Amino acid sequence: MTAIQKLVIASNNQGKLREINALLLPLSIEVMPQSMFNVGEVEEPYGTFVENALTKARHASRCSGLPALADDSGICVNILNGAPGVNSARYAGEPKSDQRNNQKLVEALRDQTDRSAYYYCIMVMMRHVDDPQPIIVDGAWHGEIILEPKGEGGFGYDPYFYLHELGKTSAQLSAEQKNQISHRGTALLRLVEQLQSNAY
Repeated sequence: MTAIQKLVIASNNQGKLREINALLLPLSIEVMPQSMFNVGEVEEPYGTFVENALTKARHASRCSGLPALADDSGICVNILNGAPGVNSARYAGEPKSDQRNNQKLVEALRDQTDRSAYYYCIMVMMRHVDDPQPIIVDGAWHGEIILEPKGEGGFGYDPYFYLHELGKTSAQLSAEQKNQISHRGTALLRLVEQLQSNAY
């Protein structure tokens, strides 16, 4: 079992924090948001999920002095060459707005027949700011963008992300269901396996 007792989550997104906390609960690690240490959001200037996640984890570890976990995630639409991708949270510009992001995506896909998409998540855990071997895991969740929202749960693009095998959108799933099959859930389960099988 891991020797890590405290872990800073490099995010201020309440939805992400709830999901991460629920899935790390079995490890008996005290999970804390970076806001507890007055750590603000760091710039995410890179074009890849992994570079942004590394930047966020390193920043949170440096500011808190503790091991840090960061994720970078987004929705990638095949017909749009992977957009919004790393720009998912700011797809419609500043300030961040789920509603405006979803409106922009729906308009971009309104006349398309291929609306296949996938959520992607990469997670980076650094034991300390100079960790030369961070744990890196990822997960993907495939579905389709629909033009009308369904469901009240989740956040981000969830009301428009339709799962054919379930006949529901992500926003129509319970938190427990979503954690079991989502991109973030898959990545976190892989992280838990890594932590349990290695002396980190």
